[in-house]
Amino acid sequence: MADIKRIGIITSGGDCGGLNAVIKGIAREAYSKGIESVVIPNGYAGLYNLVDLKDVVVLTAERVSRIEASLAGSEAGHSRVKLSKIKDPNTYQRIKDGLKKFKIDAMIISGGDDTGSVVVDLGSHGIPCIHVPKTMDLDLQPYSVGGDSAINRIAVFARDLKTTGMSHNRVLVIEVFGRYVGHTALRGGIGAEADCILIPEIPVNFDVVYEHMKTTYFARIERSDVKAGTYVMVVAEGIKTASGDLLYDESAGVDAFGHKKLAGAGKYIRQQLEKRLKNDPDVKEFMQRTGMYAPGVYEIPEVREVTPGHLVRSGHSSAYDVNFGYRAGSAAVALLLEGKAGNTVVNVDGNRIYYMPTPEAIKRREVDTDEIALFESLGICFGRKPQKYEYQLIEAKMPIERHL
Repeated sequence: MADIKRIGIITSGGDCGGLNAVIKGIAREAYSKGIESVVIPNGYAGLYNLVDLKDVVVLTAERVSRIEASLAGSEAGHSRVKLSKIKDPNTYQRIKDGLKKFKIDAMIISGGDDTGSVVVDLGSHGIPCIHVPKTMDLDLQPYSVGGDSAINRIAVFARDLKTTGMSHNRVLVIEVFGRYVGHTALRGGIGAEADCILIPEIPVNFDVVYEHMKTTYFARIERSDVKAGTYVMVVAEGIKTASGDLLYDESAGVDAFGHKKLAGAGKYIRQQLEKRLKNDPDVKEFMQRTGMYAPGVYEIPEVREVTPGHLVRSGHSSAYDVNFGYRAGSAAVALLLEGKAGNTVVNVDGNRIYYMPTPEAIKRREVDTDEIALFESLGICFGRKPQKYEYQLIEAKMPIERHL
């Protein structure tokens, strides 16, 4: 068993739900083992500057009690910094000097794939770390704290927006985070009963989207006794066109890890729908038939894009993420004490702690598109012609390893 007397805690990358539960899980488990835990503030930027700090916050029982596990965000703070890109040849020695200064024996670091890649980097320089998976994008191999909170926030916002959509007979395009995968858009959209969900894993045929929107939206309004209706789309920021092109806004630049900042998917989709509405002769007849047409003023249904942005990663954590955060934080301490540095916490199920090497954990996990046909059979559009759901029946064997 490793001889560890003080653990440093880092949260890095984007903020999200459940992180404060991770911090409390680490601190309380460490405390129960007679180990101190301290906050290294501001992510990897704070780690680089640790040697210059006058002191660090020790997570005593009293200090931990002031952290609200149910709040999203992180008491430890964040930054998007890739250590290997810092223009300082002494970066890693500087980090080691900072850790030595504050007698920090090992670190537990919570973050996504970029953060995890730095965990691997630190390990290669002899700095022991355990990785707790964190990303609202859910693009790691194991479940990541923050994912469930983001899904619930997306679902709530999309459902709430239906009231304004109904009032104005609008078509709503809601663009959400997710980088290059569609997990949160898919699950959040399903939770909101969205009419159309567009994800990066399925290139978008806008003619298919338009026909689904037109058929669904027209019928919905014509069935209404007050001629009211809306059509809701939830789209991931990283969707691709039918030709496979990502919708970049070049003016947004790149982040610290060299990734282009995705932006503009909602705007692009709105423009595609507006263009088709203007060129469709059926639209004028529909507008006249339903009493909406005003020549030169209101000739096509209004399409609005909405970008909740950082609201989906703010506010409160879901109960699931608080539970997972506590378990993962506690498990990370156990892995450190058992000399398992360089690994990622996967799950805690009863008295079983699951873990895997961090390089494997941070490999991208995309949406399993075999499942999409099930939702297409329920009437949801995914930007392609609906496919038949080909299912298999498999009898579950006990015990069942639980996931989200």
